[in-house]
Amino acid sequence: MKVVIPAAGQGVRFFPATKSQPKEMLPVLDRPVIQYVVEDAVASGADDILIITGRSKRAIEDHFDVSPELQKWGQLPELQSLDELSKRVSLHYIRQREPRGLADAVGIARRHVGTEYFGVLLGDTINVCTPPLLHQLWAIAQLHRSSVIAVESVPVEKVRDYGIVTGREIEPGLYQCEELLEKPDPASTPSRLGITGAYVFSPDIFLAIDRTPPGRNGEVQLTDAIQLLTQEHTVLATTFRGTRYDIGDRFLWLRTNLEFAYRHPEYKGRLRDIMVSLMRDDTVPQ
Repeated sequence: MKVVIPAAGQGVRFFPATKSQPKEMLPVLDRPVIQYVVEDAVASGADDILIITGRSKRAIEDHFDVSPELQKWGQLPELQSLDELSKRVSLHYIRQREPRGLADAVGIARRHVGTEYFGVLLGDTINVCTPPLLHQLWAIAQLHRSSVIAVESVPVEKVRDYGIVTGREIEPGLYQCEELLEKPDPASTPSRLGITGAYVFSPDIFLAIDRTPPGRNGEVQLTDAIQLLTQEHTVLATTFRGTRYDIGDRFLWLRTNLEFAYRHPEYKGRLRDIMVSLMRDDTVPQ
């Protein structure tokens, strides 16, 4: 399976931390976000991954490359596991030369994926699922021979932060997409099915991207391209088993770090003690 990981965003919401560092390289507990994404793709069966990067993203390539200066530390389990991951998959990189939106980034993969179905995972989202999320989507795509997007129910106040899907439920948790709206006003749609950033596409998506006009901020929106795709091909949306962690802003990144640390046997007790102490201090009158 070929997988495309768009990782060209500028990380504006993390400035100044991401002024010269890719947001995909921000750590969650003990590894950068992009490593979780690659691990998820490999666990789903990917043997070929194309990462779409941009300016100031060289650190992503370096992370998965051999580091001669670290050879003396090569026996460290953390470095060994990263090296083994890199050997299990063919990693490729190409730049999005201008920030023209997510659909444009996916479109860059056209020659790489050719006429095959392919997966897409965002470079700033961690999915903890059993089986892996992309594996779940791939099974549906192969069964129905259609593109599939992952969705989850979002609170009404979050609707304007998502691409929203409306459609007919054909099986429990499986919908045939009818209308997709990019960050709509909640009053304009009854649906609460938010697109989470994991997809399996047929190569027909590239023709839809070609016909998609620029939207907000002059960017070509992937949600708009999928809407065009539904006019000629079946596109399915599915809920999934597991949890998605969005690392899109400072608070979400911090919350993810806290949750991951709290589940880690080495850090759980120490973190709990700190949080209890902080909450106790917060209740003491100043």
